[in-house]
Amino acid sequence: MKIQVQTLPLHIDFTNVKITAGDFQAGDIGRVLDPYLEQIADTLLGYKDRKIVVFLPLIETSQKFCKMLIERGFNAAEVNGNSKDRNEITENFANGKYNVLCNSMLLTEGWDCPSVDCVIVLRPTKSRALYTQMIGRGTRLCEGKDHLLVLDFLWHYEKHSLCRPAHLIAKSDDVAIKMTEILETSSMGLEEAEKEAERDVLAEREASLAKELAAMRKKKAKLVDPLQFEFSIQADDLTHYVPTFGWQVSSITDKQKKTIEDFGLNPDTIEDAGKASMLIDRLHKRKVEGLSTPKQIRFLENKGFKNVGTWTNTQASNMISRISASGWRIPKGVKPATYQPS
Repeated sequence: MKIQVQTLPLHIDFTNVKITAGDFQAGDIGRVLDPYLEQIADTLLGYKDRKIVVFLPLIETSQKFCKMLIERGFNAAEVNGNSKDRNEITENFANGKYNVLCNSMLLTEGWDCPSVDCVIVLRPTKSRALYTQMIGRGTRLCEGKDHLLVLDFLWHYEKHSLCRPAHLIAKSDDVAIKMTEILETSSMGLEEAEKEAERDVLAEREASLAKELAAMRKKKAKLVDPLQFEFSIQADDLTHYVPTFGWQVSSITDKQKKTIEDFGLNPDTIEDAGKASMLIDRLHKRKVEGLSTPKQIRFLENKGFKNVGTWTNTQASNMISRISASGWRIPKGVKPATYQPS
């Protein structure tokens, strides 16, 4: 059975409803819903030609809402677990005496009325199974019925765990969230909304991935090439390293990659764990000895200074500060090719 969703422009604040046993507390739902019942009843005036089942949280709420509908000219009835004549009421509804049947969660299963062509869930839930059962009361095939209309309100809830019509068919929560956004501004069917939502979610994922990759490339560009660093500090043992033990041949670990990146070097060209381990040891040793960092070396050597790998961190930092103070130009009187720090 095709399902159409009509989102009605009534914002119902659901933020402060308590959770009990994994779902919304019925008493709290009734309290929050009560101020909106008159508006909801007025909204339904445009759907008097429909055969409607309304699910509500409490018997008291269900009876109150039914009375409001009767006052507005609906042929409405209410049924609950305490109704002695509930079989008669449901039969009369099926036979057309009533066009609206209100209930407080009595008709979620074990009841069948194929002619129902509109369902309203005023008992929000976190349970997909329960939500599907409620909507399922209107998905039975019936002569003259080509779709089920689900009237959905703009439930305001700070988390995305509240079931909405989109959850009936969405394959993932992000698609369901996007479908809900689409359905709130259009009257398209669920299947059509799902296709559009899947396209939107895919496009957003691709855009996010492209942004992430661009940020990664930018980050990598700021890192120093390990080979350049090895030449600068004249580390022949690193430049000509050949692994000899089994563990040294294994791939560089994520932890090693992060450590090397933290020192300002790009780990992508380092293929084995042995080379990574030796490089990390050298970097730690240089830090303890107070020698220049990979980024300091690259910056100053790009400005034409020589043997910066032998400078101390303080010497390199002082020269970079002088260059910065000169508008990122070489200070007057300094010749990079022959400069020797004091």
